[in-house]
Amino acid sequence: MSNDGQSHSVAVDRATAEHYQWGDGCDGWHLVKNQQLSVIEETMPPGTAEVRHYHERAQQFFYVLSGEVVMEAEQHEKSIKEGTGIWIGPGVCHQIRNVASSPARFLVISQPPSHGDRFNDG
Repeated sequence: MSNDGQSHSVAVDRATAEHYQWGDGCDGWHLVKNQQLSVIEETMPPGTAEVRHYHERAQQFFYVLSGEVVMEAEQHEKSIKEGTGIWIGPGVCHQIRNVASSPARFLVISQPPSHGDRFNDG
């Protein structure tokens, strides 16, 4: 569901949000999608990974709701567990992977939105 900047509040959840699929069985839901801010809930099955990439303008914050992921940023790996997050600045090459044996669910908050601002590394 898009939030077009109007002055009213709109309740949103995965049932009402715009859904998309990516990678190998991964899912995403646009909880907030406007010109200033993007908030996406994503799920990753075990053994899946995003393509290593960077954003020229967007900064991102990944917050794990359940499970555990590994974030590789500028060739340094960090394990991000449930209830923790990591900030990725503009221009930082990064890749999120689910190396655990259970699915991972997390929020991706981007400002400005990262769509159209993604460049694969290599």
